[in-house]
Amino acid sequence: MRVLVTGANGFVGSRLASQLDRSGGFSLACAVRTIGTCRFGEEYSVGELGPVTDWSLALRGQDVVVHLAARAHVMVDETPDPLVEYQRVNVDGTLNLARQAIDAGVRRFVFVSSIKVNGEQTDLGQPFTSDQMTAPADAYGVSKLEAERGLLALGKESGMEVVIIRPPLVYGPGVKGNFATLTRLVEKGIPLPLGAIHNKRTFIALDNLVDLIQICISHPAAANEIFLTGDSRDLSTSELLREIGKAAGKPARLIPVPQGLLMFGASLLGKTAVARRLFGSLQVDISKARNLLGWEPPISVEEGLRRCFESESRF
Repeated sequence: MRVLVTGANGFVGSRLASQLDRSGGFSLACAVRTIGTCRFGEEYSVGELGPVTDWSLALRGQDVVVHLAARAHVMVDETPDPLVEYQRVNVDGTLNLARQAIDAGVRRFVFVSSIKVNGEQTDLGQPFTSDQMTAPADAYGVSKLEAERGLLALGKESGMEVVIIRPPLVYGPGVKGNFATLTRLVEKGIPLPLGAIHNKRTFIALDNLVDLIQICISHPAAANEIFLTGDSRDLSTSELLREIGKAAGKPARLIPVPQGLLMFGASLLGKTAVARRLFGSLQVDISKARNLLGWEPPISVEEGLRRCFESESRF
């Protein structure tokens, strides 16, 4: 089976390319901006993802496209209208690729979206499901939802199978952003006032996500479905920090400060959005992938966190 992976030199793409290369049964092609940045498969330089990107050489003879390339979260966004830029890359760029894939005879298009399509927060014990109303709260989530809808419409018109995967926060070797920040704080032994947070959040280890993507490449039951994914166990922020400490061999130093007091302090400092991510719940129901695909996350939370500390390219 011939598989094209876009964003093949990224955080998820490089791991997926490595896995497909090792597993056999796949002829791997990697779409990247610059030749020489992917260690596996045949490379194709396609430049910047957008509405006029030419994918013709990379798509020639491919059976499946796994689309990972995207404009992701930009912490300090200096564009005049972030939504327009997200739409240009994540919507117009994705649909441009899909139309060219249809013309090239690609049979299946696997799109890695985001749980942000569902929303930013759940009530405790009431996880997001794939069939509920979507409620993206930021430009990134809106762009991913619009791309999903466009892909499903193109698939229905053309007969190309579309598979959509919505992961929550992905962690693993080389992870960046807030997860890396928390990990550094724990490693340095800095006391954190987060010992009394009783929320629940779903995360997904990089290798668990890659395993599900690989299944979705070929499983017959995955066609034209939307899958929410995550690890087999949800964690509170306090539990996550303790597990990070165990994995790092440096126990987390947590102080049990009441959550209400922390929220008040965050509001005074203008950090309410950050506090909501730390204190709020975001749970995901992964039963659809289990029931339709027979998928189970192959590694535990503990193992996934341990692997974060094995990589030479630490964050």
